[in-house]
Amino acid sequence: MDSTEGNKGDRDPRQTAVSSSATTGTGPGVEVATRPPGALERVRQRFGGGRRPPPRQPPSGNGGGDEEEGMLRMSFLEHLEELRRRIIWAVAGVMAAFLLSLLFSSPLWTFVCQPVAQALRSLGYEPSLVQITPMESFNVIYFKLPIVCAIFLSSPWILYQVWAFVSPGLYRRERRMAAPFILCTAGLFVSGGCFAYFIVFRYALTFLLSIGRGNYVRPMVSVTEYFDLFVNVTLGVALVFELPVLIFFLTLLRIVTPAFLLKHSRYAILAIFIIAAVVTPTPDAFNMLLFAIPMCGLFYVGIFAGYLLTLRREHRAFPWKIVIWVVVAVLLLLAVGLYLAITRHALAPVPHWPFLIRP
Repeated sequence: MDSTEGNKGDRDPRQTAVSSSATTGTGPGVEVATRPPGALERVRQRFGGGRRPPPRQPPSGNGGGDEEEGMLRMSFLEHLEELRRRIIWAVAGVMAAFLLSLLFSSPLWTFVCQPVAQALRSLGYEPSLVQITPMESFNVIYFKLPIVCAIFLSSPWILYQVWAFVSPGLYRRERRMAAPFILCTAGLFVSGGCFAYFIVFRYALTFLLSIGRGNYVRPMVSVTEYFDLFVNVTLGVALVFELPVLIFFLTLLRIVTPAFLLKHSRYAILAIFIIAAVVTPTPDAFNMLLFAIPMCGLFYVGIFAGYLLTLRREHRAFPWKIVIWVVVAVLLLLAVGLYLAITRHALAPVPHWPFLIRP
């Protein structure tokens, strides 16, 4: 055996580096090629042939890099600056709605006074309010009333600013919920205010003003007291109507599940009746039921919305066609029943509860 072949395994690593550099032509020079390799380079040469591992790719799928694409990374001060900007835009929207409402203060006050006028007229009293202080009417009609009206009008804009502040930290599929979130939240808020104005507040006023009737008591309602009661009932009912949105977000954050809510629904119904007893201005059971029954329906609407979210997470489909046909059939039956009630019993529609009376 040749001595040269027998000493192949005893070659100096520096000679190996020089020969490989000379062969490939990639060596920067003799000085670099004759440099002794470090420990990390020797390990790479022994186990990896000097090749570096490929860069790690982000995971694909629903939870991968595609979802995180577009997520805005901001520092704490940048978050504060964004919050400041959104608050300024929201306040600007409220101020614009306030100026618009201020132009229609007189028609708005006539609209607000319709429930008390109807209640006083039904009890045989003069439909008018009392001004106690010189500035009372000015403060209520031209300051407080436009503010409340501006809050209702600008509620979609305020909700959009809230969503615009939160959305940079959400995934792309969660940003698609912006329009349904704004429409549903604002719609429920306005629906709650309308429900309080046309139904709850009218019956509550009639009940409260009729308590002292026949006992030498004549009602004298001041402008401030009436407007404060109107705002408390209207805004309170409007906020409570946001229950489905609250349940949906609790389900979205995985704090509750539809199965958990259904299992403990009796406790939720008890809480709803307690809230109804606090929010309604009258202590009678009729007005409490008038408020609590729709709230129970909204509670189950929120459970249904959370169930749809759970089905989407589990990639299951909901039988929309069957449900739509059932809803259409029920609405047709209600329309036929309403038509028969109007034609056979000579009822006439009115813009207040119970919406059908005998002329």
